[in-house]
Amino acid sequence: MKTWGITNAGLVRSENQDAYAVFQTGAFHAAVVCDGMGGTNGGRVASAIAVSRFEEELRSALRDDMTAAQVRQAMLSAIACANDAIRQEAARNAEYQHMGTTLVCAVTRPDMAIIGNIGDSRAYHITAEGIFQISRDHSVVENMVAKGDLTPQEARNHPNRNLITRALGPDINARADAFELPWQEDEFLLLCSDGLVNTVSDQEMLFEVLHDGDVNECLDHLLQISLQRGAPDNITAVLLLNGERR
Repeated sequence: MKTWGITNAGLVRSENQDAYAVFQTGAFHAAVVCDGMGGTNGGRVASAIAVSRFEEELRSALRDDMTAAQVRQAMLSAIACANDAIRQEAARNAEYQHMGTTLVCAVTRPDMAIIGNIGDSRAYHITAEGIFQISRDHSVVENMVAKGDLTPQEARNHPNRNLITRALGPDINARADAFELPWQEDEFLLLCSDGLVNTVSDQEMLFEVLHDGDVNECLDHLLQISLQRGAPDNITAVLLLNGERR
């Protein structure tokens, strides 16, 4: 397993309210990306709490002999614990009362990957056959796309594209989605905040990961594309490769 990560404040935001972590525990490799919200400092605090608590809970729960269903439950439990930790901090400090964060994560071993998400940070599966979005945005425009009121192309530029319908923090029982997928050698997972999604197309992500030379530089290339297009939001991405070939 090989992993890469990058985060950047972008060209407009005064601070970076994204956070991420990549870690190994036993036979598992895991990654998590969070995009905070909630005013000055609030989003930064929420995303940092979510990443830290998610990693802590997952490390204590995972065992090498777990089934996919057990891994899925451990992941969802870690997300719920992250939500509780954010809400507890908000209750202690009025400055953070309205803070929250999105979360997207992957828990992998060589035979499988379990993906979790809440909000509009995304997970993509990248193979020789193409790029496939695994997560589903919890957002106003995604609901409009599902109803047929918008095309995916129209959604990319819709003025309400940043309005999300689920997040950690605001909801007592924040509901995360979970997905299981086959995880084969030489395949990639890309986790990213919407700061990347809103400035770089899926096909550009696919090209940089698979076809533009050194995979060690692909996240830097994607960041540069976003910066060249104005980078109005924080940008965070984590890439995981199943294997050591590249």
